[in-house]
Amino acid sequence: MSPERVNPAGLAPATGFSHAVVATGGRIVLLAGQTALDAGGRIVGADLPAQFATALGNLLTALAAAGGAPGDLARVTVYATDVADYRAHTAELGRIWRELAGRDYPAMAVIGVVRLWDEQALVELDGLAVLP
Repeated sequence: MSPERVNPAGLAPATGFSHAVVATGGRIVLLAGQTALDAGGRIVGADLPAQFATALGNLLTALAAAGGAPGDLARVTVYATDVADYRAHTAELGRIWRELAGRDYPAMAVIGVVRLWDEQALVELDGLAVLP
């Protein structure tokens, strides 16, 4: 069973996220924070969209290794070092999300942070997935 996306009519329209995700049964996969690290441990991508694409790809690679798919994501938290820059790129970030993860959006939050573990990292994503 896939997570059920819930977007109540009484809330602002959910664009690029779901207000709630209901999951029953299955296995829970907790996904560690992923930045734009390449296989050699170096941050790649000079701007936020490039780093977001790599970080999301890394998150999805970890999910796939655990037996999941993008539609299994129930929750994703995005940590951004510059929320204004994140907001300025939302259209492009949405396109990247749809290309890599599709249109089944998890419950999401974007949190502004002073810096991430790797000083060159502009964004980090972690998540929770529910596998059938």
